[in-house]
Amino acid sequence: MFEFIVSYYNYWMYIGLMMIGFYAMMAKRNLVKKIIGMNIFQSAIIFFYISTSVKKGATVPILENAHGHATHGIEHGANAINVMQYANPLPHVLMLTAIVVMVATLGVALAVVILIYRRYGTLEEDEIMKLVRRG
Repeated sequence: MFEFIVSYYNYWMYIGLMMIGFYAMMAKRNLVKKIIGMNIFQSAIIFFYISTSVKKGATVPILENAHGHATHGIEHGANAINVMQYANPLPHVLMLTAIVVMVATLGVALAVVILIYRRYGTLEEDEIMKLVRRG
């Protein structure tokens, strides 16, 4: 059992990060702390996807022919492509897009928090709800 836990230590770290982020989003009453928790949660998911797409001993999937030009398409016969020696770039590209979305979400969330603070003078969720109910 201990060997299983140790051999998958990176997954346990991601689970820990996800739980820290989830706890911050659910339990904290300060809006900035909730946003930080959301970013920790998103980062843990991105780390998880990147780590699962790593392939030991793999190289980038750029093929060159004898003249040094990149080739496109599948070669037949003795020069067939062995796809197992190349890393799949799709998960990395998707996570790069997720990072851009995460940064954009952070920017919008912080802008909304600034507007809330200007209007209500606090970032505590309970106090904001009391002020909203009073009108």
